[in-house]
Amino acid sequence: MPGERKDPYRNFRFRVEVEGIEQAGFSEVTGFDASIDVIEYREGNEVITPRKLPGLAKYSNITLKWGVTDSMDMYNWISSAIEGTVERKTVTIIAIDEEGNDVATWQVIEAWPAKYTAPDFNGTGSEVAIESLELAHEGMTRTA
Repeated sequence: MPGERKDPYRNFRFRVEVEGIEQAGFSEVTGFDASIDVIEYREGNEVITPRKLPGLAKYSNITLKWGVTDSMDMYNWISSAIEGTVERKTVTIIAIDEEGNDVATWQVIEAWPAKYTAPDFNGTGSEVAIESLELAHEGMTRTA
């Protein structure tokens, strides 16, 4: 029998674990990516195409979004940072398959809150009120 079919995981089945914080489910996680700067270098006697050397690795800020509840854990994290106590944490983003098993995991290290956004309110709307927290960090690894 040919190889077993492997369908990709769905992007709506996930959970986020923030070290030391008990927070309800998140509705969206965006911005976790990595890139390496490209440094171009050319000596005067070389051909017209420069050499390309690897530079610094950079990571975009990650944005977590969740529906407003009575939980203050995420807000307290940025509130402490605003008051001068920046607490760095490990954040784990876990993809879940159709059976509810953890199947892919990304770990974000030395994360700390850089921006908080309170929900917008509209008397004629019917949407859920959403809070968001942007996290700066120093590295991301796919661990499974």
